[in-house]
Amino acid sequence: MNPISTSPILILSCILICLNADAQQTLEIGPGMPYTTLEQAAQAAQPGDTLQFLPGDFSGGMYIENLQGSSASWITIRGASNLATRILGGTNAIQFTDPAYLVIENLTFREQTGNGVNIDDGGSFATPAHHVWIRGCVFEDMNAVGNNDLLKLSGLDTFQLTSCVFQNGAAGGSGIDMVGCHQGIIAQNHFEDLGSNSIQAKGGTRYIQMLRNTFLNGGARGINLGGSTGAAFFRPPGADYEAADLDVVGNLFIGSQAPVAYVGSQRVRVWNNTIYRPDKWVMRILQESADTSFYKAVSDGEFVNNLVIVDNALSIATNIGPNTNSASFLIARNLWYHLDQPNWSGPFLPSPEIEGLVQVDPEVTDHTMLNFTLLPSSPAIQAGWSLPDLSWLDYDLQPFLDPPSIGAFEGGMKTSTDFPTIQNSGIYFPNPASDQLHRTLPLASPAVITDGLGRPVLFLSPGATTWHLSSLPNGKYLITEKDGQKSQSFPLLILR
Repeated sequence: MNPISTSPILILSCILICLNADAQQTLEIGPGMPYTTLEQAAQAAQPGDTLQFLPGDFSGGMYIENLQGSSASWITIRGASNLATRILGGTNAIQFTDPAYLVIENLTFREQTGNGVNIDDGGSFATPAHHVWIRGCVFEDMNAVGNNDLLKLSGLDTFQLTSCVFQNGAAGGSGIDMVGCHQGIIAQNHFEDLGSNSIQAKGGTRYIQMLRNTFLNGGARGINLGGSTGAAFFRPPGADYEAADLDVVGNLFIGSQAPVAYVGSQRVRVWNNTIYRPDKWVMRILQESADTSFYKAVSDGEFVNNLVIVDNALSIATNIGPNTNSASFLIARNLWYHLDQPNWSGPFLPSPEIEGLVQVDPEVTDHTMLNFTLLPSSPAIQAGWSLPDLSWLDYDLQPFLDPPSIGAFEGGMKTSTDFPTIQNSGIYFPNPASDQLHRTLPLASPAVITDGLGRPVLFLSPGATTWHLSSLPNGKYLITEKDGQKSQSFPLLILR
């Protein structure tokens, strides 16, 4: 069992899978259509509308302000199928200021000279942009070499970035750069050949989950968990951390100078990832905001249940900078394997590892072909510490067992798919439910609905008493409420 006390996790507000069931109209964009530009269509859009591009190339440099749907009727901006709509050039492809309840999907952005896409709060820190879902898009081939990002997010709360590709970014920039963003999921994306970072989370960013992504030569720092931000740009103002309460789970890292960097961050958990042949370090622990009289020193990071395969390119496993509290880090139950040194004595770490496995062959299928699934004889199978969040899934969207395997891939055999038997208190009704679910009192903390395999399918926002279930098929589900370290669950049957 994991002996640590788990950090609080904020599960995201409700982002419906079927967001536009009440769509009013489709506004077509392209030559000969009622709207020749996205900006024209955005001016006319109403909650529930879909702004549909024709196939073809469109010029970047667009600015769209206050494009907002509603919680029941999101606005969708959609490219043609098979990513046949490309937004080319411009300083930015599109800058969205103060969007809300917005879906962006099936678009390709390339050859911008500034940032690929900007989403921001317009500098109004008290009123963030919120509820944005970007899915199935490609961000690529920046026409810039400086601190330019494929996707720049400033003051965005409650968002998802899923099934996107980020590749060939600027040498000095990031794939995704977040400044003061909160309550987000970045899942199942592909990052390749990037500059400084694949993902950077800084400026007061908090409660972000980075799940099941692939990082292939993802930059100098694959994931930069923190950074260095001017005090005027922190959201919220006065935050004494660059980033806090982040989860990095089930990801695959191949290459990068350092796949993981903790930089001025607090309570960042890096669990159950697979890391292969980093170029110099496995992780870095740094404090780039050196005024620790205000900014707390980086501390309380976790590096647990990770499978790490290195070779002679490794300089040292952990690079530790000044003004850090690296001794506060929890390092536990990782499996370390050196391909080139059979008698390797193990990694240099910021604190003594608890129950680590050193120079143990993980027995993956074929690392030379980048196949890291575990063979049935692998010593990593079910050798990890029990997870602090049982809703986490492995790289292949399979539930982790208890205890889980070490690394991003669960190799154990699930013996039962029985739905948990839990006493229903009557708090949620009706049960069975059909299209709506109610709660007797407003939800005090975030909750999640998971299916019979433990996969999250709907997030329930606090303060609400009613949620729409139209996106979920008939079946058995589990509602789990979390408040700090406390958790309670209720079964739910959807039947129509």
